[in-house]
Amino acid sequence: MIQLLWSTYLLPAVDILLIAFVFYQVLLLIKGTHSVQVVMGLAVLMGMTLVIRHFLKLPAATWLLENFWSGAVVLLAVVFQPELRAALAQLGSRPLGRIIGPTRLSFIDEIIGTVQEAMQRQMGILLVLEQDVGLRNYAETGTLINGELSKELLMAIFHYRSPLHDGAALIQNDRLVAAGCLLPLSNDPSLAKILGTRHRAAVGLSEFTDAWVIVVSEETGVLSLAHGGQLERELTIDDLRRRLRDIYESRAEKNQASWVKTHA
Repeated sequence: MIQLLWSTYLLPAVDILLIAFVFYQVLLLIKGTHSVQVVMGLAVLMGMTLVIRHFLKLPAATWLLENFWSGAVVLLAVVFQPELRAALAQLGSRPLGRIIGPTRLSFIDEIIGTVQEAMQRQMGILLVLEQDVGLRNYAETGTLINGELSKELLMAIFHYRSPLHDGAALIQNDRLVAAGCLLPLSNDPSLAKILGTRHRAAVGLSEFTDAWVIVVSEETGVLSLAHGGQLERELTIDDLRRRLRDIYESRAEKNQASWVKTHA
């Protein structure tokens, strides 16, 4: 009975999910690159092959297209060489669990690089890392960007001559959603009097949401992290790196577990 159930229902379902996962990973790999046009061209050519072979039944054209597809593996290896190299490198650098539930955490390095340089230059920054609670209402108080997160972009935003440097930058995973955002200030009387507007805004937002807020003091270059209405001060860059890894890896595991539960 169990064997019949497996062969009749579970095995085809696993097969379909595996193929869907592979196609999804391929789409993520080529998204935003010139390879998208190549894939579209191959899809059109495959459709033409099926039509010519099964409906029009043109022998010469069928022979030509079938011979083309026999050598298509070599063609694809040449065309997608950069993407294949990146995929294999990513495959070798990740445990199996992270491949099944893929998470791209390279954006953490962009955040760390920004914070490290800001500390060295005593540049004031305020970075909001969105978690489960949406922050759209705060994003709309600033300038919407919705761009790929990078150290260069963040450093340009928080340069003292930038019109957006006094507000907060709102980050959603690997995307910079908005900059120059206004945050609610905390009225907690236990906060040190020497703390400025950035620190009070960081604590204020963390009192109402589950966001993590990174602050670098413009006066001292000291790194602080706010969450749950609490402010941790004088963190090192290694402390922050470990904390961000823990935050996003646990978040990825939670999302993976939720996905498995939903599709079980």
